[in-house]
Amino acid sequence: MISRFKSTSGACLTAALIFLTAIRPLSAQEDADSARVNEAFKRAGGFLISCQDPVSGAIHNGLRNETTMTALAILSYAAMGHQPSDPTPEGRSMQRALAFVLLPENQDASGYFGKSDGSRMYGHGIITLALAEMLGMGANGAQDALIRERCRKAIDLILRAQRVPKNEANRGGWRYTPDASDSDMSVTCWQAMALRAARNAGLDVPKESIDLAVRYIKGLYDSGNHGRGYGGFGYSSRGSEPSTTAEGLLALQVCGDYDCEEVKVSADRLLKSGLRVGDRWFFYTAYYYAQGMYQRGDKHAAAARKQMADLLIPIQSREGWWDGVGGEERQGGKVYATSLAVLALSVKNHFLPIYQR
Repeated sequence: MISRFKSTSGACLTAALIFLTAIRPLSAQEDADSARVNEAFKRAGGFLISCQDPVSGAIHNGLRNETTMTALAILSYAAMGHQPSDPTPEGRSMQRALAFVLLPENQDASGYFGKSDGSRMYGHGIITLALAEMLGMGANGAQDALIRERCRKAIDLILRAQRVPKNEANRGGWRYTPDASDSDMSVTCWQAMALRAARNAGLDVPKESIDLAVRYIKGLYDSGNHGRGYGGFGYSSRGSEPSTTAEGLLALQVCGDYDCEEVKVSADRLLKSGLRVGDRWFFYTAYYYAQGMYQRGDKHAAAARKQMADLLIPIQSREGWWDGVGGEERQGGKVYATSLAVLALSVKNHFLPIYQR
């Protein structure tokens, strides 16, 4: 069981990090990169605070999907090491953001978060993952109990959606609505990570559900031996796009499959190709790439960590935000891009349980 990062364990976590640093001191380059990332985090935290609605507590740019954007901001706060119980501006912002997500109007009677803000199952998975990661981290006992209640209902919705009859190629995955009869990689990865995070936190999640998701994801793998380039994963059929390859790499490892061919080949492919600012879905891919390569470890983790610092820090604004570099991502807004950039840079911290090895 992955240990939870709770307010009661903050001192233990700090001691553990000091101990690990003493075992292998940071190189001069790593130390410089860490300082740059910490400074980027300070600016990003300040920006997210500035985007918080003073009345509702939502964190957004006035664009769509405000519950989902708020959940992404909560994940990024936690990845930087903040907690809702912290007596800091970030901690207070996090507490108010959680209170917003937990409002009854944001989750319908079936447990679905994706209807009220229009984010569908895509947003539902992100929100559920955020709540699962916050279990035991509420600002007080009442908020903890509400997080558990809302998360349990959201997990049950994910499990019911997976059981909708589908053909063999789509079985085990998810798509945009709870009753969808097809599946795709992106929606599936968020649901699979939410299930695994909830299971890690002690909620009842059948292992068979995670195994079915792994089976679906592996069905989208292309070994690269069919004239289509490097091995990797496709979106809704076999393929090898960088974004979906990074998704598959992280999701399989989060689900416990660390050493299969699909993981090894995909990690090697991404190590060779890397990322470039301006790539389609750059911030989205950066998040999955950084966390997936960290899970792989060794040279993959080291290369990804350095590349994220080299690519992301120079394009952060003085005000602390990042913004989408392509048409699709620019529609997501600055909270979206900033949250994903923080999650990509946060591999140096390993605070969120779902991303710990």
